[in-house]
Amino acid sequence: MPDRTAKVVAITGASSGIGEATARRLAADGHRLFLGARRTDRLDRLVMEITATGGTAAARRLDVTEAADVQDFVAAAGERYGRVDVMVNNAGVMPLSPLEALRTKEWNRMIDVNVRGVLHGISAALPVMRAQGAGHIVNIASVGAHEVSPTAAVYCATKFAVRAISEGLRQESAGDVRVTLVSPGVTESELADGIADPAARAAMRTYRAAALPASAIADAVAYAISQPPQVDVNEIVVRPAASAQ
Repeated sequence: MPDRTAKVVAITGASSGIGEATARRLAADGHRLFLGARRTDRLDRLVMEITATGGTAAARRLDVTEAADVQDFVAAAGERYGRVDVMVNNAGVMPLSPLEALRTKEWNRMIDVNVRGVLHGISAALPVMRAQGAGHIVNIASVGAHEVSPTAAVYCATKFAVRAISEGLRQESAGDVRVTLVSPGVTESELADGIADPAARAAMRTYRAAALPASAIADAVAYAISQPPQVDVNEIVVRPAASAQ
């Protein structure tokens, strides 16, 4: 049977898209949430909406590219609720462009958020979970962790890295900390809004013609963390049924 015990769940990138949808779903399931993102106005509104419907949530401004900020975020979650059961490393950016465009600042931003941000989340949460004797780290990747497409080389490289990091952590965890990689296909979110390259932006309009609601990814996260302690759901790939990619 699934594990119905209410958990303390920390979520990065919780102000919109998959992070927001995951917060809403997990709050509805009775979990206690600690939410982080840079846009505190959206976080505060989300917390108000969750608590108004009987859920439990709090929030703190978070920049996942700053290791100390992520450490403080996880520590604050622990101080508020007494433990941290699940860390959802969701924050991500996707400013696609052809390599020949040489948008090096965008490349570095993707590396900082998509890779270092996940590592910072792991480094903050793992010692807490080890001390508790249990925990669950959920990393949000992409179908880009399994395939590469034009204009997405660097983005896919960051998601391949998240997949490798997740598998390495799983092998090292010896059962006390569960690890799940969730790889969404095209999903309704603000990720594509950050694409400045005209060719990549045009290609993405076609690519995103069929898109999942963010709630579909939230459902996958909810499923993974609801399993009993002896069950470790390692990878979930969720694509639109109409998508060939």
